[in-house]
Amino acid sequence: MTEAVAKSRETSTADDTLKAKTRDASVISGGHLVARALKNEGVDTIFTLCGGHIIDIYDGCIDEGIRIIDVRHEQVAAHAADGYARQTGALGCVVTTAGPGCTNAVTGIATAFRSESAILHIGGQGALTQHRMGSLQDLPHVDLMSPITKFAATVPATERVADMISMAAREAFAGAGGPVYLEIPRDVLDREVPVEKAIVPQPGHYRASTRSIGDPKDIERLADILVNSERPAILYGQQVWAARGHQEAIALLRGLDIPGYFNGGSRGLLPPGDPHHFDRTRSTAFSDADVIVIVGTPFDFRMGYGKRISKKLTLVQIDMDYRTVGKNRDITLGLVGDPGAILGAVLQAATGRLKQDKRQARQGWMKRLSEAEAVATDKLMPLFKSESTPIHPYRVAYELNEFLADNTIYIGDGGDVVTISAQAVRPRRPGQWMDPGALGALGVGTGFAIAAGLAHPAKEVLCYYGDGSFGMTAFDMETANRFGVPYIAVIGNNSAMNQIRYGQLAKYGEARGNVGNLLGDVPFSRFGEMLGGYGEEVRDAAQIAPALRRARESVQRLRRSAVINIWVDPREYAPGTKNQTMYK
Repeated sequence: MTEAVAKSRETSTADDTLKAKTRDASVISGGHLVARALKNEGVDTIFTLCGGHIIDIYDGCIDEGIRIIDVRHEQVAAHAADGYARQTGALGCVVTTAGPGCTNAVTGIATAFRSESAILHIGGQGALTQHRMGSLQDLPHVDLMSPITKFAATVPATERVADMISMAAREAFAGAGGPVYLEIPRDVLDREVPVEKAIVPQPGHYRASTRSIGDPKDIERLADILVNSERPAILYGQQVWAARGHQEAIALLRGLDIPGYFNGGSRGLLPPGDPHHFDRTRSTAFSDADVIVIVGTPFDFRMGYGKRISKKLTLVQIDMDYRTVGKNRDITLGLVGDPGAILGAVLQAATGRLKQDKRQARQGWMKRLSEAEAVATDKLMPLFKSESTPIHPYRVAYELNEFLADNTIYIGDGGDVVTISAQAVRPRRPGQWMDPGALGALGVGTGFAIAAGLAHPAKEVLCYYGDGSFGMTAFDMETANRFGVPYIAVIGNNSAMNQIRYGQLAKYGEARGNVGNLLGDVPFSRFGEMLGGYGEEVRDAAQIAPALRRARESVQRLRRSAVINIWVDPREYAPGTKNQTMYK
């Protein structure tokens, strides 16, 4: 650094300090109102990529003590805000500049929309005084974001900034969670207004309880249904964890001796080996149970649109969104409200009413399912223990599960890597499974990993990528390192977008089936090394476990992310891929 540059920086720093000390406390800018409102909402971190339209928000966040995590691509910022919301249960926040800043974030916002994740997206816009004049990065952001958010609006005046943030946040948590969008024009953001004229809702005075149980009569009806059933089963979905209703959910399973199945963020509510934890016999339960209760997950493609559930049984659906109940599949009883509140009320209404003959019957039912679980596991073990070369992807999934610690947050980012690992990976605690959700977006993993590390710095974070998904957002691994949240990246590398490739090969044959889905053979381990961390290539199944251990040791020692690149067989596919169930 030259002496002139050094003096210039010293002068600039001194000037900034003087400005900060002499700021007029009787007025406040739009950016500082944003930060004050975010603090009211409990937001302690924003994810962003800088742009001239939004810089006053950063200045406000510094004053309010809000952490600013700047990434390399807005898609990662949006995924990180989503991941932070999932991990904390609070409002996630992504701040983007206008134009491409907003459009780059669209995939992350759409992922949150399909996953019912409560995040606030604040976007920049050209000045109101330049409206429709063709200002830099001007786009109709609100029109663009409306279909993939629960609420989208422009802030028309500086005085309304904080008020509209609180309005958007209420929308984010109304019923099932979801993303909301606020566009703030640059002159609205930069303008200063008298503090007394700014509408700033008082914390704790503009919220209602969201823990509704719905109609109490339906609570009694569901309690009656459960105490009189002999072969009940419950499926817990994303909402149970998102609403932090897991304790009531677990208590109901144990209190009434009901087998539990789990998907999405509810994986890990019960640890593997728990007598009420089931996962390989869902089709049996959906066919042979006399009562099925579906909590917090829609009848979408993952559930066969409800067609996989027998029409002979009693079907109950509990959801936070009225529009989801009974969609795609007729039900016996529907309840709308908070999953934890409803499940807790049902247990209370049913406690002491389960007769001995019914309890014995369902214990026999659970024994039957447990035996079937063991049979299903035994069938998978040859794949889990495969020593084939190239490495079988089921072997990778098995080794990952064996490697997980009690505090490991597991993230799946890809197509077959997610569906295959779901058959093997068993998170040890609630909140320690993350996946793309119903949108099926690739590239979520890096943002999720950053968010998980920031939300839980004492936990280990492992992300299992396909090589296609890793290539989309991996450069923000540098962001993870920069902010002190390194993680273990494992890549199942088959040099292809294999989930799609299978369908193409089946339909068009070898001559045309490899078009648009083959990737290069990339030694991704060097990427980890380039960023100052550990990298290793694995081609022998016996070396997976030692490589993972070396990665863990390296992350702890170097505080840099590690990349384990595992070469898997491109001729192996998940069962759902071979059956093309995602399209049925």
